Amino acid sequence: MDSGIEIRGEMHPGFEQILTPEALAFVAGLHRRFNPIRKQLLAGREDRQSAIDAGANLGFWPETAAVRDGEWQVAPAPADLSDRRVEITGPCDRKMVINALNSGAKVFMADLEDASSPTWFNVVDGQLNLRDAVRREISFANPDGKRYELGETTATLVVRPRGWHLPESHIIIDGEEASGSLVDFGLYFFHNAAELLKRGSGPYFYLPKLQSHLEARLWNRVFTQAQEDLGIPHGSVRATVLIETLPAAFEMEEILYELRDHAAGLNAGRWDYIFSAIKTFRARPDMVLPDRAQITMTVPFMRAYALLLVKTCHKRGAHAIGGMSAFIPSRRDAEVNETAFAKVREDKTRESGDGYDGTWVAHPGLVPVAIEAFDAVLQEKANQKHRQRDDVAVEAAELVDFRVPGGVITESGVRMNISVALQYIDNWLRGIGAAAIFNLMEDAATAEISRAQLWQWIRNGATLADGTPITADLYRTIREDELAKLGGTATGRLGDAAVILDELVLGEGFETFLTLPAYPLLG
Repeated sequence: MDSGIEIRGEMHPGFEQILTPEALAFVAGLHRRFNPIRKQLLAGREDRQSAIDAGANLGFWPETAAVRDGEWQVAPAPADLSDRRVEITGPCDRKMVINALNSGAKVFMADLEDASSPTWFNVVDGQLNLRDAVRREISFANPDGKRYELGETTATLVVRPRGWHLPESHIIIDGEEASGSLVDFGLYFFHNAAELLKRGSGPYFYLPKLQSHLEARLWNRVFTQAQEDLGIPHGSVRATVLIETLPAAFEMEEILYELRDHAAGLNAGRWDYIFSAIKTFRARPDMVLPDRAQITMTVPFMRAYALLLVKTCHKRGAHAIGGMSAFIPSRRDAEVNETAFAKVREDKTRESGDGYDGTWVAHPGLVPVAIEAFDAVLQEKANQKHRQRDDVAVEAAELVDFRVPGGVITESGVRMNISVALQYIDNWLRGIGAAAIFNLMEDAATAEISRAQLWQWIRNGATLADGTPITADLYRTIREDELAKLGGTATGRLGDAAVILDELVLGEGFETFLTLPAYPLLG
């Protein structure tokens, strides 16, 4: 093996099939070529945030006006990515992969990012499961004897690697931690790209957390180099970018342009987008948002973002994919289900009516509801890219119009944020990246909203609806109460979760991602 590569994780049975010398050399080649650029771009994020903190505004870049005004299209969609009316998402454990591929959804977004806790075991075991799924060799036996296998018709597989900001501390290349993004992408691409093409599909990806077209340009260079290194035809990769940061909303066309040979579409990543909105304007008292439950897709800044995404995608021949319905059907409470299904149906009906080509769900039980909403509009068509939405004209100011009619901060909202954050961090530290909390499938994005709002409310002197100031002392009092309800610090990893949450909420500075300080506590 390359002497510059060091594996610091345990080699569980089967890991040698993924962490081969050849695969690791491929990943190391990508890391050596592109990691310096990655680090420069991450530093650029900090510089831009500092300017915003100092009063700079977000807007469409004058320097890239020629791209927005130009005549160009992204590459045509492959046959198995043409109809994307419902996509299911979830982590890459073996049972989940099988159930998602069998769910009836058109696409399964296999998540190595926000729905996955990046323990060393999860990182490599996920690659094993994906490799077996690509070859249709995957199966799973429950302890009760029930066996899971792939059906005849399965969803198209799309993989989401970790964001540019995350490291992989168990793989050291030339003395530095590898990029989590390049590890996830590189291992999957090395083992599966040729096999996928042989089977009539291809190496398809979702790209998370991009904040600029320059970050998309880096991904495009990675794709081009990877295809060249392995003799894969140029353009075989297809990437859908999650527009889930506020800065990226001003660069949608530029992002598609940078990836145009490899672009498949954009996705309205609503939960991370709300988190990014809070994070971006965290220092602005006039930009404080109310309870998370009141920040719906119909409030001004979310509505503008949703419509601009459809218009941008269809103008450039790309798919527009709607946001996540995180509801989890209850086996015990029919009334809860009835209310939730009605909200999901309303959400998906709005998206399909706006021109979206597909949408996300987090549970197989929601697939029929979402399909029904999109079938009503699409009927026999694979998508509705023909709807150009020339009637939509979104100005920069509309994307930062944070008014929420009737919006207030309530004690129940504070309690919900604290409880969700504690429960999610506890699960994440125990290796669970997608956790069922209060009938919702919570992942890192929703936990990020929770802790970011708490920090923002305290720092900006926000008050509850009854006039009570939201202070550090109020937070501590409620945190103690909610922690006790969950069983206290001796339960699971709640003790560590409480320490992490206190640091995130009470720290003078704003931590960019909660996963960064939590990562060293993982196995």
